[in-house]
Amino acid sequence: MSAHITTVAGVAVDTRHWIGGERVASTDTFTDVSPIDGGALGEIARGTAIEAAAAVAAAKAAFPGWAATPRAERARILHAVADGVEKRIEELAIVETHDNGALLRSHRRGVMPRVAHNFRFFADWLLTLDHEDFDTRGHTNHVSWDPAGPCVLITPWNAPLMLATWKVAPALAAGNTVVLKPAEWSPLTASLLADIAAEAGLPAGVLNVVQGLGSEIGDALTSHPDVRRISFTGSVPTAKRISASAAANLTPLSLELGGKSPLLVFADADLDLAVDLAVEQYDNAGQVCLAATRILVEEPVAEEFTRRFTEKAAQLRQGDPRDEATDIGPNIHERQLEKIDGFVRRAISAGARAVIGGSRGEGRYYRPTLLADVAQDSEIVQEEVFGPVLTLQTFRDEEEAVRLANDTRFGLAATVATGDPERAERVTAQLVAGTVWVNCFFVRDLQAPFGGSRHSGVGREGGTWSFDFYCDLKNTVTAPKGWKDHG
Repeated sequence: MSAHITTVAGVAVDTRHWIGGERVASTDTFTDVSPIDGGALGEIARGTAIEAAAAVAAAKAAFPGWAATPRAERARILHAVADGVEKRIEELAIVETHDNGALLRSHRRGVMPRVAHNFRFFADWLLTLDHEDFDTRGHTNHVSWDPAGPCVLITPWNAPLMLATWKVAPALAAGNTVVLKPAEWSPLTASLLADIAAEAGLPAGVLNVVQGLGSEIGDALTSHPDVRRISFTGSVPTAKRISASAAANLTPLSLELGGKSPLLVFADADLDLAVDLAVEQYDNAGQVCLAATRILVEEPVAEEFTRRFTEKAAQLRQGDPRDEATDIGPNIHERQLEKIDGFVRRAISAGARAVIGGSRGEGRYYRPTLLADVAQDSEIVQEEVFGPVLTLQTFRDEEEAVRLANDTRFGLAATVATGDPERAERVTAQLVAGTVWVNCFFVRDLQAPFGGSRHSGVGREGGTWSFDFYCDLKNTVTAPKGWKDHG
């Protein structure tokens, strides 16, 4: 077997870049480590400005042909990519679980099927993308979505393939070419996606995958003058760096960033439902940007809520994510684990009380934690932890609930538990959030807009909003007169 192939639980993965329809090695590598046991998964090609330039050049060269490809043909190829994903769901699930530590059962049943759905949805949406012509004083206005050009897509490690294809699928459907840069902590399924896309007949250079460490390759990609769109999901500090890098070329950005989302539990809520929603925030070891990590409970039911929450959380099983019975797996990296533990230790030193958890487990596992007696202006309430750590606060009335919920620099999502539909309408109207769930959580439809407010992001993607970003919208105005007789 080639020195550039690593085998993960029987699945072969090429560790080189995918540029212009070919595998490309780098002079240096970095080690990809599994959070399950700390073992090395492979030596990954470590890209630099050289590989970045080559990938953008390949995307630029492939763009005219792909942009001119009829919509129906682009859609057919994207459906073929979805077919390829579905044929390899088990392999993709196994590799991603080893690479980022998320539950294998979730990858099999939900995440990887959603990857295929991402391609199918945007392929189908492309074929319906249209705007009814309208009249201005007898002149016809026709709106069209023109492909923008090469796109750089930078994706996170918490749901690597699903979040990558959430960007790749609409960018390709729109007629653009792509340079995908996966997170260095979980790069393997992006490499498999390149294989699947090639097998599906995607032309060379339309999708390129380059791996590397942070700014070593990221700055070269985001500052490149031939890049027409940049989409990034990740942290606020990295987004600021990308924004500064893109500014020189005025490259349009779509940024989906962090969150410190609230879960508001009112006294009239179904408490069992509210507790279920709260415990669900430990999903993926708390490594979910949308997670409602600030639990806000109305005072009359706070004690009972806490009792039921403690009982429910105690039933969670933490362990090997490959085990079907496991509910919470490991955190992805030692650095992330140290960050989580630092947040909790500082909070406890400042007076917070650990209702449950509050410390590391063995290996890369952090015990599910709920911290009470926290001040609104404290670090643990204001800053994103990105681990299995929730805070508990109480409120007296709707006004205080909304004030506490909105009192951070973020605005990605919010969840409301209430039995009163009128209250739900009043409260949701006042919340600063890109998505609000009422008596539910994490219900996502690709035709809905998705994104954050404040420091949680810039722009919206999903449905037509994705095409609005990945395209140059053109309005053609035609006069009713001026035509010559060509008969």
